[in-house]
Amino acid sequence: MSEKTEVNLSGVKQSKGVWLVKVPKYLSQQWDKATDKGEVGKIIIGKKQAKTEVLFSLNEELTALAATGEKDASLQVPRDHPFTMHTVGGQTMAVFSQSDTDEISLEGMVVHRAECRPVVTDNYMKLKKLQIKESVKPQRLSQQLERAITTVFKPVANHDFNVEYVKKKKSEGKMVRAERQVVLDMLFSAFEKHQYYNIKDLVDITKQPVTYLKEIMREIGTYNSKGVHKSTWELKPEYRHYHSAEEEEEMQTL
Repeated sequence: MSEKTEVNLSGVKQSKGVWLVKVPKYLSQQWDKATDKGEVGKIIIGKKQAKTEVLFSLNEELTALAATGEKDASLQVPRDHPFTMHTVGGQTMAVFSQSDTDEISLEGMVVHRAECRPVVTDNYMKLKKLQIKESVKPQRLSQQLERAITTVFKPVANHDFNVEYVKKKKSEGKMVRAERQVVLDMLFSAFEKHQYYNIKDLVDITKQPVTYLKEIMREIGTYNSKGVHKSTWELKPEYRHYHSAEEEEEMQTL
């Protein structure tokens, strides 16, 4: 039998309500650079048109990105990250913590779910480019040998990890779902090159299942059902790094 562990349930008595918030990976990495004071930013809660708006503002001292190249030395991560609120959806979720002495405590029950997203700017798009560039760097490099290897190691027809990957693809289908943030990065990078894409082209670019891709595109994009660009997708205005033809015309008439 496994060893029983006692859980401190004082959080239930205190009726603590906590928020479960998903944040971008780069933001959590910047938090790790915080000083002993531990302050990483501020939560700003306000109202606009009778609707509650929540925004996380990162401390300015944590916006500097430790880039490797000279060209990226001035690159900064976004400061403002609005929250996209979600309902708990009838689920019962809780947050636990574990101390240095392995004591487990209940911190509280989840009362709100949210997703912390950056404001899309030119600087943010540069950051995504850098992240994509780093992610596609080969982990292994080929090297030309000047003489034959006489060790006991021999080439094999197929390595174990390749066999395992093929099995996984067969069991889960031709396309394996990638992490949501990875797919978003690929989509933003694609829409930097062209304004309009049909779903087939986006599938070819991201290698993701159609249903999963459409689910994400409905969130960040608009489907054109008529007009010159019929049957294509484009980014919603808040995610674009450019002005559409209609917006350009309106700006010129002002």
